[in-house]
Amino acid sequence: MYSEDGLLPLSALQHLLFCPRQCALIHVERQWEENRFTAEGRVAHEKVHEAGSETRGGRRIVSGLPLRSLLLGLSGQADVVEFEADGAPFPVEHKRGRAKEEDWDRVQLCAQALCLEEMTGRTVGRGALFYGKTRRREDVVFDADLRRRTEETAARLHELVESGRTPPSEPSGRCRNCSLASVCLPGARRSVEPYLRKAFDE
Repeated sequence: MYSEDGLLPLSALQHLLFCPRQCALIHVERQWEENRFTAEGRVAHEKVHEAGSETRGGRRIVSGLPLRSLLLGLSGQADVVEFEADGAPFPVEHKRGRAKEEDWDRVQLCAQALCLEEMTGRTVGRGALFYGKTRRREDVVFDADLRRRTEETAARLHELVESGRTPPSEPSGRCRNCSLASVCLPGARRSVEPYLRKAFDE
């Protein structure tokens, strides 16, 4: 059980799964650089959170709902939570891009579900990811495997932040879209492009 002062951002789970070094740069060293992808994501989330609360088709739809879990040590905001007629929560996370093969987005959504379970006392069995590029929803079932991975990722996040150490860089294709590439990679003070080109060629 974590204290209120020990809560970490829900969004850090995705940072950790995408790249532990990126996660440490943001949440340990407090570094941040914005690029087109982060700016588009930020604007999209701001628009979703502006919607407030409404009732549609028998469902109450709440945007920007604050979330917290003392068991996971996480806090944040849900983009949208749809409450069924019986009060059961159904979280919906908005993403700017496309669906991914990796579980990064599903883990973040599952963490929201676990927060909602702790806050409401209701079981949250399903949720959805909405992708801006395709304008489609991907239904997500919060099964035992996904719940376990989410809990393990939250524990790893706390271990990383509490260690105060930033892992060494491991350049990969993911670096192309990372807003922190110029901060992260060796030789970035001159230009990161030759370094990335060499890494990708190898």
